[in-house]
Formats: sequence, C-alpha cells, structure tokens
Amino acid sequence: MAANGDSHSELRREIDELGRLFGATITRFAGDEGLELVERVRGLARLMREGNAEAGQALRSLLAQLDEARLKVVVRSFSIFLELANLAEDRQRIRTLQQREDASYPEPRKESIRDAIAAFKSRGLTASEVQTLVNRVAIELVLTAHPTEAKRRSLRRILRRIHQTLAERDVQQGQPRQLGRISRQLQSELEMLWQTDFIRPRRPTVLDEVARGLAFLPVLWEEAPALIDELRQALAENYPSVRLQHDPPLIRYGSWMGGDRDGNPFVTPDITRQTLQQLRTTAIDLHLETCGRLSKFLSISDRETPPPPDLVAAIARVGAAYPALAEELKAERPLESYRQWLHAIEWRLRRTAEVSLSAESTASPAGAYASAEELWTDVNVIAAALQATRNDNTEVVEVQPWLDQILLFGFHTERLDVRQHSGVYRAVIDELWREMGIVEPGAELDEAERCDRLLQTLGQPISATAPGRSPAAAETLELFALLRRVARRYGMGALGGHVVSMTEHPSDLVTVLWFWRASEAVDGGHRGDAQLLLPIVPLFETIGDLRGAAATFRALLEKPAYREHLRGLKNQQMIMIGYSDSTKDGGYVAAQWALFQAQIELQRIADEFGVTVTFFHGRGGALGRGGGPAARSILSLPTEAFSGSLRLTEQGEVLAERYDNPYIAHRHLEQVAWSTLTAASRRPRQTPTEWQDAMDQLGAESLAAYRRFVDHPAFAEYYRAATPINAIERLPIGSRPSKRKAGGRIEDLRAIPWVFSWTQNRCLIPAWFGIGSACESLTAADPNTVAVLANMYRKWSFFTAMIDNASLALAKANMTVFEQYAQLANGIDGAAELTATIIDEYQRSRQAILNISGSRELLDEVPWLQRSINIRNGYVDPLNMIQIELLQRCARAPEIPAELEHVTNLTVKGLSTGMRTTG
Repeated sequence: MAANGDSHSELRREIDELGRLFGATITRFAGDEGLELVERVRGLARLMREGNAEAGQALRSLLAQLDEARLKVVVRSFSIFLELANLAEDRQRIRTLQQREDASYPEPRKESIRDAIAAFKSRGLTASEVQTLVNRVAIELVLTAHPTEAKRRSLRRILRRIHQTLAERDVQQGQPRQLGRISRQLQSELEMLWQTDFIRPRRPTVLDEVARGLAFLPVLWEEAPALIDELRQALAENYPSVRLQHDPPLIRYGSWMGGDRDGNPFVTPDITRQTLQQLRTTAIDLHLETCGRLSKFLSISDRETPPPPDLVAAIARVGAAYPALAEELKAERPLESYRQWLHAIEWRLRRTAEVSLSAESTASPAGAYASAEELWTDVNVIAAALQATRNDNTEVVEVQPWLDQILLFGFHTERLDVRQHSGVYRAVIDELWREMGIVEPGAELDEAERCDRLLQTLGQPISATAPGRSPAAAETLELFALLRRVARRYGMGALGGHVVSMTEHPSDLVTVLWFWRASEAVDGGHRGDAQLLLPIVPLFETIGDLRGAAATFRALLEKPAYREHLRGLKNQQMIMIGYSDSTKDGGYVAAQWALFQAQIELQRIADEFGVTVTFFHGRGGALGRGGGPAARSILSLPTEAFSGSLRLTEQGEVLAERYDNPYIAHRHLEQVAWSTLTAASRRPRQTPTEWQDAMDQLGAESLAAYRRFVDHPAFAEYYRAATPINAIERLPIGSRPSKRKAGGRIEDLRAIPWVFSWTQNRCLIPAWFGIGSACESLTAADPNTVAVLANMYRKWSFFTAMIDNASLALAKANMTVFEQYAQLANGIDGAAELTATIIDEYQRSRQAILNISGSRELLDEVPWLQRSINIRNGYVDPLNMIQIELLQRCARAPEIPAELEHVTNLTVKGLSTGMRTTG
C-alpha cells in the first residue's frame, strides 16, 4: 500500500497533468489572452485569500471591467478544472480502496460485509443470534429528484469517458502506440468538455428526472446483487448454518421520481402512470436480456447430461398450461432442456410486459407472471437442476445473480412512493364531504370530529365525476384510482409508501386510508381488494411536529380501523422523519436532537402497541440537510430505536457521486450494509442522563440563537441580497418549483434552495449555526461542561457525528468570501448587525468544536480532506468573486439580459462543482 505522502503525490501529478492539458484547450479556444486572464484572476484570488487587501481590491476592479463574454471564459475554465480535480480525486479514492483491499487480504476489508460478520464471530454471537439479526436487516435506498443536480447528463457522460480513458491508459503503460492514441482521445474529450453547455436549455420534466434515475440502473443491477452474494459468502465462512431469507432482501431500491406530488404541479396521475409503466418495462427488459444471455451460455445437451426429472416435468407442465407455448417448444432446441425452459420463461416475460393499467383492460394476457415471485420460482428450477447435475459453479456464477436481481428489482425496478402534503388532502376531503352531504357547507370540524367522521364513512364510494369539483379533488380521486389498478395488476410490490408531508394529526393519515378504501369501487371492484393494503407513512418535519410525533402516533394506533389495517401489514409501520425542514425550522443542533428524541419516543409507542417501526430518514446530500457519510449517519442512530430495518433518501447530485462508477457504488453499498449490520447488532443502551441534560440545554440555546437570527426584522430582505437565492430560483435544474407556494417568507421556501444558497456564498449556516452560542452559554454557567461535552464526543456516536459534520461544514465555510457577499446587502437597515452575527457565531462555533474535539485546527484528523479543501479554494474563491460581480449587475439591471443570466447560472454550477454539493 502506498504511503499517504506517495498517494498525495500521485493525485497531485494527475491533477497537474490534467491542468496542463486543459490549459492547452483553453488556449486553443480562447487564445493566449484567455489563459492569461484565467491565471491573473487565480493569482489575485490567491493573494486575497492570504490576506492581501490590495489584491482583493485589484481583483474586484478587474472583474468589474470585464464583459460577460470574458467572464464566461474564466468561469468555464475554473468550473472545468474543478470537474477534473473531482475526477482525479475519485480515481485516487479507487486506487486507495484497491490498495487497502490488497493489503488486508485474506482478512476482510474494513467496513465491509465480511468485516461485519467476522466481527460478530469475534464477539461471540451465536448462529441463532446472527440468524435473527440477518432476518431483521433490510435496507431500502430511495432515489429522489430534488432540484439539486446542477450537472447535466451530457457533462457527466464526457467526464465518465475521461475517467475511462485514464483507466485505459493505466492498463496500457509501456505501449507507445496505444498511449499516443489515448492521449489524442483525452484531448478530444477535453475539447468536447469546453464546448458543451453546462446549463440545460430548459427545465427538466418529471419524466426526464425518471430517466435520469434509471440511468444509474446498470450499475445497481450488477452491484446490489454482488452485495447479497458477499453476505452469503461471509455467512458460509463464519456461520454455515445461517440462511438468508428472501423477503425482504438485504437491500433494495425505491423512488420518488414521478410520485412526489408535494408542491410539484407537474406530477399528475398520468405522469405517475407513465413512471410506473417505465419502471416495469425497464425491469422486464433487463430480465429478458439476462434470460437471453443465460440461454446462449447454457448449451448443456440432454445427451451429455440427462436433465433432472423436475426440469422435464416443469417443461411439460408449462406446455400443458399454455398450448401456444407448447407449439413453440416442439421446435425449440430439441435435446436442450435448459434452453427450452428458458424459452418458456422468455415467452411468459413477454406476456407479462403486455399487462396494462388502462381502465378498459382488466384481464392479464394468458401466461403472464402474476408476480416476480413466480419468475423467481421458475428460474430456481434451473438453479436446482444445475446443482442436481454437479454444475455448482455454473449455478453460483450464472444463475444466482439473476435470482438475486429478481428479489431486488422484481418487475418494478424501484418501489414508487407517492407523496402529498397533508393540507391538500385535508382540503379535498372537506370538499368531497360537502359534495356528499356528510358535512354542512361552512362547517369546521375539530380533530376528534374529523377522525370520527372519517371512520364512520370509511369505504363509502364516491362518484367518479361531479359538477363543480375542483381540479385538486378530481386529481386526488384519479390518483387513487390509478394506485388501485396498479395494486391489482402489478401487485403491491410496485408501490412503496404513501407519504403524507407535514403530518400534524392522526386524521392526516386516516384520510389516506379513507381515499384508499373508497378506491375499492374503481372499475366495479375486485375480489382481491381486501388483501391489497397501502402502507401509509407520516412525515414529521418541523421541530413542533417532531416533538408532537409520539402523541400523534399513539392517537393513530388507538383507532381500531387503522390498527386493523396495520395488522394486515403484519403490524409494520413506516415513519419518515425529515432532516431538511427541521433544520430550516430550528437550526442544526435543535433539529438533530429533536430527530434523535422523536425516534426513541416513537419506538416506545410502537413497542407498547406491538408494532414494528421502520424509520425512513429523509436526508439530503448537503450537511445542512442531514448529509455526510452514510455509514456515520447510520451508526449515530439511537440504539433504543434501531433494529436493522431502515430507509434512506439519496438525493440530487449524491446519485452521480455514488453511482456513476461501479467501484465507488460498491464501496458505498458495502459501507451502508456494514454500518447497518453493525448498528443492528448493538444492544440498546440508554443515553446517560447527564448527556441528555446537556443536549436538552444545547438544543434550547441553539434554537434560541437561530430563531433570533432568522426572525430579525431585516432577515428576509438581507437573505435575498446576501445570497444568490434569486438566481437559484431561476435555474432550470429541477422539475419542481423552489417554493411550496407564492410568497416572500422564508417559511414558504423549500429547504433545498435554502441550503443551496448558503452553500454558494460559503456560509453553510444550516450545518452549524447555533453551536457556538449554545456551548458558550453552557460553559459560562458551568465550566465543567467542557469536559462533559468532550466525553460525549469520545463516547457517543450521535454526538460525534453531529460535531464532525459541523466541523466539516465550518472547514468548507469561508468568512472572508462571505463578507464580500454581505456587502451586497449594505443598503438594508440592520444588515451590518446580521453580518456581524454570522461572523461572531462562526468564530464561537469554530472554537467550541475545537474545544470539544481537542483539535488544534478543523479536520486535523483527516489531513487529506484539509488538503482537498485548500486546493479547491484556489479555484472556488475566484468563482465566488465573479458571482458577486454578476449579482451586482443583475441587481442593477431593470431586466436581466440573457447572457448575464447565463453566466450567473454558470457560476452557480461551478461553485456546486467546487463544493461538491448544492443543497
């Protein structure tokens, strides 16, 4: 394994080489003067960062003199260089992982599945305990399309080709002719990179986002089953008697793309229908491709190896059941039973693809699989036959991966969640009740009356149409009709949870049950409707809702009708907790503590009622939205409320970061699996009272400091001026509007652009603000608190993760650059006070974290990350200065010219690349 210094040198060499090649590209298209301008801006920005005030003034003057065309050259240059630096870092990460794996062999690689299972054995866990543990662990990663992916797919494709070209060069070392070809190819790719528009010409549609999510499927299709195989091998090595269960599998995928209606008027029932059909078509096409590939490979002759009786009987049965297929089998591969059986599977898959969601087509084609479980059973016939004829290696290598893919992806690829805001459903039910005569016009029901009325009218049919019905009511009924048809024809496996945003009352969830039961009348009803049960998922987001979550959950479970519904779901309840809105509402520390406490309190209620809870963690990619290393987050969950089943959102730019490269994707998945297995094996441990008291005080003090800041009379106007939020709201990077509703209030703004804007101006407030004030208040009251907090940091994974993530955010923040943004708000009364508040709180928070961690500087324990941030700052800082100049021009313009807006958008994209995060 290379030493850290050698590893760093290798990375620097590659970055320098890519920089030289790219410099030649700049000269080719922008001339010598273009490259000279880029270097001049970079040099002045470096001097400014070192504290040279004259250089800072010179840089501002230079930028003010440049027109948009020349600024565009500089912005694109820095942006592309940062993309290349990211690519080089990813390659270095892969090399490091490979070196570590080679160095550890034959021992398990750290933070791998083998590592987790070997640790169980060293701790003395019995086979029975491990079997119980393995049965409990179920991970679902849910892909979402929040407006945070600032990088176009065209750009990602070019970067992926550059990555592949560099990898090919690694292999071809010592082959001069090949290296010359590769060098020309690399230069060609850099030329394309320079000439590709970084900004989408239009805002993506919802179906564009669905396609973007499915673009990662080829990697997931291979790497997720490999994870299950690693668990199978690790168990065989350490616990041979332990067996994997099939439902649920270790890992699977869900999606919100095409189903997330909350605040997105473009997610119509028809879009959701197209999404579900696309997910199904994609899965079946992949199964057909796998089937065809396996048929080509399995050339086993019945003459050479007589087929087992079970395989022969299966072919006879399917032929008797479907005469049309029997005719085809007579001519299909005589004396090759394996290929005959695979032909039968292919025939049935093609008929499965014909199943329709239309109201007119209620019957499935003859021979179509009713479920993916039926396909699994048919493919398992091949596995059993190969094992019976001593073809064990072929079964493991060729057939087992397909069996695992069927378990993971079924006929739906990803389970589609549907999400809607509680207020929308509340308004719709009120309208329908007035229409049906259940309530009088103008009547207002309290919570108890609303629940009673819902339960009394449960299952009451609704007319498909009615005069004067609002679009919202018509769409809601159309949506539930669609979901009912999906459940009947595709099976419930195609659907994930029905998530209710901003859940405040039990009636918010009983309302969904009311709509679901009413949909049983769709298309005249169906005899199997009673067995089709929709998982209803509350989403607790604000500080107040999190604090009231346990009471809401208890009141819900006390409703007999809901308990009956839950019993049909095997007493499994999913509960989603939101990291984004809670942080925007109460600040970083208060939100983290409220989320932690809510899980424990909700788990206690679930235990009391005999219900199994799966927590669905709505985390974003940014630190201010619950981001950070996934494994660290999982290990920080409360032991009292985690048994091994969890859901996690994977949002925006995180998808490309984690799934563009198969090796990085595999490492991400194995770390998620390792941390989940490890966390699930821990014994529940109550947090010491002293620590809870400290967190109660930290949460209260940080909340007070945060609310003083955002409730300042000048804050809304200041925020608009000192951040690029106005530019972000105009960016064509997501199908969903940046606000839930029209209005200038911060409360109306979505959490994603909120975090996005503070990341762009280098403040990253959502990931740290309030820590300093809270710690200062506690230590002033009792100096011994410093020792208590330091002990918490060493011994409590929750507190460690909270502090480490804040430390990373503070290290990425840059107050020198932020002060330049703050000057954009100079004309606002109270702006100077708000700027001083931010800078003072930054200094307090930085010092508090150093005191708690015992470090001399932020990120002392991860020097490679310190270096990475310092290198990036040389290119990120000048982008910030250019963005400030462009924001000033936008503010002065009565109407923003197209080119000015375009170059401003480019700075947003470039800064996202440099910070490796948006929102």
